[in-house]
Amino acid sequence: MIITSRENSLLRQARSVRDGKVDELIFIEGLRLCEEALHSDLSLAAVIFSEEIARKERAASVIAELSRICDRVASVSEKLLESISYTKTPQGIVVIGQRPETSETRLAEAMNETPLLLVMHEINNPVNVGAILRTAEAAGATGAIATKNTADPFSPKALRGAMGSAFRIPIWNGAPFGEAIEWCNRRELFTIGADARATVSYTDVNWDQRCALILGPESPGLSADELSAVRQTVSVPMHGRVESLNVSVAAGILLYEAARQRRRTT
Repeated sequence: MIITSRENSLLRQARSVRDGKVDELIFIEGLRLCEEALHSDLSLAAVIFSEEIARKERAASVIAELSRICDRVASVSEKLLESISYTKTPQGIVVIGQRPETSETRLAEAMNETPLLLVMHEINNPVNVGAILRTAEAAGATGAIATKNTADPFSPKALRGAMGSAFRIPIWNGAPFGEAIEWCNRRELFTIGADARATVSYTDVNWDQRCALILGPESPGLSADELSAVRQTVSVPMHGRVESLNVSVAAGILLYEAARQRRRTT
């Protein structure tokens, strides 16, 4: 198969975006995730798909819709798509999109009367970051802050874990921890830190108020200084010899307790 200069240029760009070398663009791979990008407000820069996936009815329909809103579209062989794929098994389609705005301003605009905010502090596993964002949207969180040194919510692995939630939930990315907590305090959000050593159970606090859930790094959790900066610390009671939960699992438990309490009062 002869590759045109245009197609070659698209493939080179896709590799650069995949490897995190282009700050303003994100790498979106897989039919389901590309559908989510299509149905979001995301601006799309390019679409690359394999000849094989284009023969499938559902994929063909998605490709047709993408082609209507994106000028840079290329059909390539499965082997060429494999050369840019982030996964071991190519997903058949890649979209290059504009990185959503991840600013304090966007998050502030999303705040409602009783916000439920999520703060991810130095969570360095992108799979966990993606899973937490997916759960946060499902539980009705208003928005999220990913502090400095937290995995990029728009990296390929995080996007796969979030399955579209990162396109929709407002995110302030890269905030220093102290600045994030002060931001919450100025907006009268009750800050609740997750801590396996806390003596107060997560079910014994009032989540039906303006509040922010603070989650720390996977292994050490929030430090003593960081915990002293929040208004309340809570734990999830555990049986046996288990010392802690995966941070995305803990996030799910806490966020859904918040959702349960909020449903009870509506």
